[in-house]
Amino acid sequence: MKKLIQITLLLLIAVGYWYINQQRFEQTSSNDQIQLLEKYYQNKISKKMIKISGTTVKLLADDTIEPRHQKFILEASNGMSVLVTHNIDLAPRINSLNEGDLVEIYGQYEWNHKGGLIHWTHHDPKSLREGGWIIHNGKKYE
Repeated sequence: MKKLIQITLLLLIAVGYWYINQQRFEQTSSNDQIQLLEKYYQNKISKKMIKISGTTVKLLADDTIEPRHQKFILEASNGMSVLVTHNIDLAPRINSLNEGDLVEIYGQYEWNHKGGLIHWTHHDPKSLREGGWIIHNGKKYE
């Protein structure tokens, strides 16, 4: 009985954590996220998780050496472009992705002089950190 109570308590904590994180995303407007992207770029800030929406403006060849990555350029509503590197060894490849498609991404921003890149758009297989995702045509890839 004691074990069941402990498991139930852990599940309630996990659900609460998930709920709080979902609320945080809903309360952050896309305009706030664009401002964060600009701040990270201007201040050369890296290793920050960010949620951003935009249009796929260029599909690039996949990296075929492990870890393999699907790569594309995303343009945000403010005109900034970022390279997206989506690990296809840990998450499904987005086979239906085309130039001009709208996507929503949650991943880790890394600064570079070209606008930066976003990676970690997948779950953490070791469950040690927060995972990311990509939503395309209503389907979540994580």
